[in-house]
Amino acid sequence: MESGSRPEAAAEEKPEGRGPPDEEDLEHRVNRRRFKCMEFALVAKCDTTMAHTFLRENGWEMQKALSAFFEPPENDPAWPKQPPAFFKSEAYVDLTNEEDEADTTVLETCPVGINLAESTIVSFITWNIDGLDGNNLPQRARGVCSSLAWYGPDLIFLQEVTPSYCAYLKKRASSYRIITGNEEGYFTAILLKKQRVKFISQEIVPFPNTKMMRNLLCVHVSLTGREFYLMTSHLESTREHAAERMDQLRIVFQKMQEAPESTTVIFAGDTNLRDQEVTRCGGLPSNVFDAWEFLGRPKHCRYTWDTRTNTNLRIPAACSHRFDRIFFRAEEGHLLPQSLDLVGMEKLDCGRFPSDHWGLLCSFHVVP
Repeated sequence: MESGSRPEAAAEEKPEGRGPPDEEDLEHRVNRRRFKCMEFALVAKCDTTMAHTFLRENGWEMQKALSAFFEPPENDPAWPKQPPAFFKSEAYVDLTNEEDEADTTVLETCPVGINLAESTIVSFITWNIDGLDGNNLPQRARGVCSSLAWYGPDLIFLQEVTPSYCAYLKKRASSYRIITGNEEGYFTAILLKKQRVKFISQEIVPFPNTKMMRNLLCVHVSLTGREFYLMTSHLESTREHAAERMDQLRIVFQKMQEAPESTTVIFAGDTNLRDQEVTRCGGLPSNVFDAWEFLGRPKHCRYTWDTRTNTNLRIPAACSHRFDRIFFRAEEGHLLPQSLDLVGMEKLDCGRFPSDHWGLLCSFHVVP
């Protein structure tokens, strides 16, 4: 649970091609176009360089580009089109709007030769389930478990789990292996779908200066033929504990970097972070990505703790924050976010939501 002051309104995204784009606009545009290449490649069963060719030739309109790919003009000896020769030899592909002169200096990695048609979809949910709130807890716990059963994710990252809540989960989620970050008080947990995920090992990394029983839970698994390091945490809460929270974030990033280079690392949890705190920590490491940022900052899941729509805490002030975040580190092109959505947004019969946080449902392409 968390409280804070009213956030500043999120800036509206500038339309493409109108006025000189700033650095942040360019970054968003590049990410959107990179993801469009990935989406096109999955549908068309081609590699991303071919996808880039068709999207670029069709003004980056997905349906128009797919139509051009699947419905070639009659008597066109050049179809199917091949990517320009320099795409095959260059490690970087310019995904910016060629009509904007300022865009031409921005380059983004495009995984040349990766075929998303061979990928496997992996899904997971991360959710602060607010087990410390005893009000309507049985009904809310049933609501959480119903959501988890409905989506059936491969992995589940939970925060604010209590011993009694954990015992309930073991009864209701028998198809999952449950690894916890503690056994007393309240703690985090990672659930692994037994049929899909092979457990290898676990580690609990203490936060030496925490005042709130917080730590970092790490689980090493095998999934879809690849090794993953899964991490979750509930970083220090409230605005006045920002310094400790940032120290904990640095520990998270350090552990992500220490994982073997051949493995994929996913951190998902309740970070309690404000954007400026990430900046003050030096930003994300160069090989670590924020899934929400990578997907172009979708507005429908901008906030995961929002007292304007979630009335569980009955806070009169309108506060909205992106406390719950997903960071990932992967070998180039081997883990590609596909979608991000909120869960737990339906009120229960008791008149409350399952938690004061929305959960995040995320799916990835895992490419062999």
